[in-house]
Order: sequence, then structure tokens, then C-alpha cells
Amino acid sequence: MMTFTDWDIVRNLLLAARWTLLLSLTAFIGGTLVTLPLLLMRLTKRRWLTRFVRLYSELFQGTPLLMQLFLAFFGLGLFGINVSPWTAAALALTLYTSAYLVDIWSGSIAALPKGQWEASRCLGLNFTQTLWRVITPQALRIAIAPTVGFSVQVVKGTALASIIGFVELTKAGTMLNNVTYEPFKVFGLVALGYFLMCYPLSRYSQHLEKSLRGEKQ
Repeated sequence: MMTFTDWDIVRNLLLAARWTLLLSLTAFIGGTLVTLPLLLMRLTKRRWLTRFVRLYSELFQGTPLLMQLFLAFFGLGLFGINVSPWTAAALALTLYTSAYLVDIWSGSIAALPKGQWEASRCLGLNFTQTLWRVITPQALRIAIAPTVGFSVQVVKGTALASIIGFVELTKAGTMLNNVTYEPFKVFGLVALGYFLMCYPLSRYSQHLEKSLRGEKQ
């Protein structure tokens, strides 16, 4: 029977953790790219566009991420499209992330006084100039904390990708536990791994928030 030392367990978990980080980064970057056009649609105030964005947001926020992963992995196969666990996980998490980011960012913009838009029009700025030069710098201060806070949820959400066979930290922990029969040790290290990935993000969001507000550290 194969035996694993503590170092072997840690080494394998570290190798799996890099895939957790890569999947999280892919989902967040992809989610950002999807969110930007959705945000612009919502800001246009055109009824059919805002309804589409609201429906999109409610669809992915109102259904479990686990179901979205299943549909991305198995559902596409019904149309003859075979996808790898990595592709399905990245797609599902990207759409899931964008559904929340569009609400976070549009909420940050809506929190600004409406007079900002009116004053910008009086100065002769068009929509794009107002959004880029006036609204975005101010909305950024509001959006930093919830955005980074949500990124922590994305990291933890990658654990569900193990259900479709993607080998990340949780899946690696399950596989190691099946070999070592030491659940407390293995899953304790898995939990520690998630903490070490998420805690710095939380602290960094607090640092950025204070920096943008001009507070002393």
C-alpha cells in the first residue's frame, strides 16, 4: 500500500493550490471582461438593455453555482460540444462572477450624487468623458472593498469545481484522504490553504480602502 509522508501531502496540496489560484484569477479576469459591457448597458438607461442585464444577474445569482457547473460541463455535451473540466469550471465561474460584479459596480456608481452627472454636462463633458474622468475615480473608492471581498468568495467557490472532476485544492484533498485515511490532517491542511489564499485578500482590501480614503495606516 502506498504511504504518504506529511511532506508528500503538503507538496501535492501546494501543486493543487496553484490550479485553485489560476482558476480564481481566470474567473475574475473573465468576469471583469463580461461585466464591463453589461455595466455600460445598464448605464444607458434603455429599458430593454437594463431588463436584459437584470435578468442575466438574477439568473446567475438565483441559481446554485453547483448547478451552473453541472450545466456547463454536461449540458454543452447535449449539443455535441465536449469540454474539459477546466473549461467548464472557468466558464461557469466567469458568468457567476460577472453577475455579482455588475451589481457591485453599478451600485457603487449609483451611490454617487446625481449632481455629478449634471455638473459634468454643464462643463461640456460627454457620457464617456464623464464616466471615465468624473464617475469612475469616485466609484472606485466605494467598489474596492466589496469587489475584493467578493474575490474571496470566488476563491472559495472554486472548491465546487471538484464535483466535475477538476483537480484543485479540495479535489486533491479528497484524493489524498482516500489514500492516507487521515481526514483531519488532510482537510485541516486544505482549510489552512484556503485561509492563506483568502486572508491576504481581505487585508489588502482594507489597505486599499484606507489608502483611497486618505486615512493613516
